[in-house]
Amino acid sequence: MKNMNSVVTGVGSYLPRRILTNNELAGKVDTDDEWIVQRTGIRQRYIAAAGEFTSDLATCAAREALKSAGRAIADIDLIIVATTTPDKTFPATATLVQQKLGMKHGAAFDLQAVCSGFVFGVATADSYIKNGLAKRALVIGAETFSRLLDWEDRTTCVLFGDGAGAIVLEASDDTKRGVLASALRSDGSHWDKLYVDGGVSETQSTGHVRMAGREVFKHAVGMISDVVEMSLETAGYQTSDIDWLVPHQANKRIIDAAGKKLGVPPEKVVITVDKHANTSAASVPLALSVAVADGRIKQGDLVMLEAMGGGFTWGASLIRW
Repeated sequence: MKNMNSVVTGVGSYLPRRILTNNELAGKVDTDDEWIVQRTGIRQRYIAAAGEFTSDLATCAAREALKSAGRAIADIDLIIVATTTPDKTFPATATLVQQKLGMKHGAAFDLQAVCSGFVFGVATADSYIKNGLAKRALVIGAETFSRLLDWEDRTTCVLFGDGAGAIVLEASDDTKRGVLASALRSDGSHWDKLYVDGGVSETQSTGHVRMAGREVFKHAVGMISDVVEMSLETAGYQTSDIDWLVPHQANKRIIDAAGKKLGVPPEKVVITVDKHANTSAASVPLALSVAVADGRIKQGDLVMLEAMGGGFTWGASLIRW
């Protein structure tokens, strides 16, 4: 079998219409704009409308990615949706996206790695393509994370928002482009530092996000650096070779600290946390979409995606654009 690379040919995104600012939040919980910006870098977030579901956000982002790639849904044979907020317990949100896109062939499934989900999805789709199990994949990160929030808990409700981002990955014999390396890790011993206190089996309820913020921060920078360096080593590159670092948009302090530890200059780091807040699995593709749309990321650039989330899970993918 001929060796194939997984090349990104299209990028898309979708954000709900409603913007929730810090000042508006300050009217609901004991917080203010200065407190939130100083600790997180977040100024606003988007909130899905009533009756607007994760599959709806994902479908809109997928359509944009298909348009960007110049592809029709008939060209796609794999859909992976990374999400922590599925429409239903089952079927998979990916199958609902498949239905909404009018696709009856191929395969569609969800992937759950919380905020690292999109990076895990990229690595998974890349493996499918390189092993001949798919030719073209839609990899989507989509969340209605606002529906997991305790709106009386100022330590968590200020951090998150809703949105979706997507890419089209295609099999290509272009050896100079595509996904060059990925590194994925998890450590379940940290589950109680960032979790939802509900679930089908345990409580038969949805639950709310609970987080030990200082503990998450303490582990995040080292874990992120670990997988970024692992991906670079696998592909035979150094940090100085990176044109753009596209991190999970959880907290500007974490982004800044990780960039500093890795030696990536701030001007090479894509930051959207101020506008989008933490959209979990959607944050990396949303940031990626912004940087592609405004012309920062161009063909030939070396792009590093990285994320860390509950579980803990963490991962990175190095892509030649």
